[in-house]
Amino acid sequence: MDFSFEIVWKILQSSWPSLLLGVQNTLLVALSGTIIGLVIGLVVGGLKAIKVDESSSALVKTIKKIYDVISTVYIEVFRGTPMMVQAVFIYYSLLKVIKWSPLVAGIFVISINTGAYMSEIIRSGIQSVDKGQTEAARSLGMSNIQTMMMVVIPQAIKNAFPAIGNEFIVNIKDSSVLSVIAITELMYQGNKIAGSVFRFPETFFIIACIYLVLTTITSFILHLIEEKMNHTRTSFPHSDSTSSSISLPRNGKRVK
Repeated sequence: MDFSFEIVWKILQSSWPSLLLGVQNTLLVALSGTIIGLVIGLVVGGLKAIKVDESSSALVKTIKKIYDVISTVYIEVFRGTPMMVQAVFIYYSLLKVIKWSPLVAGIFVISINTGAYMSEIIRSGIQSVDKGQTEAARSLGMSNIQTMMMVVIPQAIKNAFPAIGNEFIVNIKDSSVLSVIAITELMYQGNKIAGSVFRFPETFFIIACIYLVLTTITSFILHLIEEKMNHTRTSFPHSDSTSSSISLPRNGKRVK
């Protein structure tokens, strides 16, 4: 069976509504999963990065150790097993209990999977923040939680933004494995179309091109956002006295 661009055009003409639905569901699952996964990563990674003071009570230290063990198990399990296996196991195991749709189950699976990766991304972002930031915040009377939420986390997200954006791109592609639980995303629609027209090379050539367009456009948008973030001036305290974030007085007023 020879590859034919004429067949490609005919498939596009006859099946574009199905492909459009697949694109919509792919973006919905990938975007929702990335956002929810980021929230999970902020909670898991942020709490994991908090250091317990030596003066803390034995109860606090015990809770922190238990949390570290649970979070580590969560991260290792979901980073160490394929998302396809996770999707099948979670969807069918909880189907009788939750009665959820494949789309909701897919968003749930990709969210908790992404959360495991985001946790390590956020933790690395936190570690990349200058320690002087924390020292300056603590000297102003902020608690550990206030320092983490108001000073460290915003800068950690900025530092980790390329990796966070890359997770979104990965999720666009990895959402294809969710076709195993019958989510009508792009891969599922491709299989359906190929099975109806019996032209697999042409159909999956179209699917590959659509994925390429989606990831290319996403990469371009994320690059623009990253450039804008890098040019944004912040007012966070910085240990470097030459930092551009420190404003000098002029005529009795602070220059912002």
